[in-house]
Amino acid sequence: MNRTAATTSLAPDATAAEDGALVGLPIIDDPGGVSAADARAMSKVLFDRLRVLEEGTHEYQYVRNTLIELNIPLVRFVAGRFRSRPETTEEMVQVGTIGLIKAIDRFDPSYDVEFPTFAVPTISGEIKRFFRDTSWAVHVPRRLQELRLELARARDAFTTEHDREPTSAELADRLGIRVEEVVEGLAAAAGYTASSLDAPAGDDGPAEMHASRASFVDPGYDLAENLHTLKPLIAALPQRERDILSMRFGQDLTQSQIGERLGISQMHVSRLLARTLTGLRTRLLAD
Repeated sequence: MNRTAATTSLAPDATAAEDGALVGLPIIDDPGGVSAADARAMSKVLFDRLRVLEEGTHEYQYVRNTLIELNIPLVRFVAGRFRSRPETTEEMVQVGTIGLIKAIDRFDPSYDVEFPTFAVPTISGEIKRFFRDTSWAVHVPRRLQELRLELARARDAFTTEHDREPTSAELADRLGIRVEEVVEGLAAAAGYTASSLDAPAGDDGPAEMHASRASFVDPGYDLAENLHTLKPLIAALPQRERDILSMRFGQDLTQSQIGERLGISQMHVSRLLARTLTGLRTRLLAD
């Protein structure tokens, strides 16, 4: 084995940690500085040892973690294939590392294949799954995400063959699915991207933003909010004051009519109503 900038060896008398169960394992001072060839060779030794160690033990965790650190460059290599994506390299490396861990847990040294060959599809698949699950402007079921891709391929192929856009029925026939599924898939595809509300709403005419068309202030919102806030305040009032409010604003009675029902003067009703409304207004503003 060639020595790299990192200190590595396979000395049978050396230990990777102060534990007899780890005798004979590579001593790795800097896993990130190990060459690809050395990483493959050391990984073989580590996988052989991992098979005989009991899961959950310190020794097992040491060997597994060392395998992960040794093969992080493999994750970076796979992530490099997706440089054109808007996601950062570190984001893709983090996601790809999950795929690496899955590959390590599933790999068997008895397989007639090198670990990098086995791991790359798993790492790549994990990154692609991340793109599929996070690239949509709105969340849609994975079934519809995959159907969108199938519909796009089928539409491109049909357009190339017939020099026109296919109908929903023609797409359904081409994919062997129901027309309703095609319609559902096309509707879901509209959720793949979203335009900013500050973007122009059209190419012609004055610059009008989507926000000016899509948003408006409904005066009913403030009314509903005020009523919701007032409800417990009114419930805490004495019964007579609640009755006055109900007759004045619920039944639309005049102060004189309210006074007749309660057996008090119109002036007394006016004072009670003014005091009640002032108290409610004060508590409402305080809340």
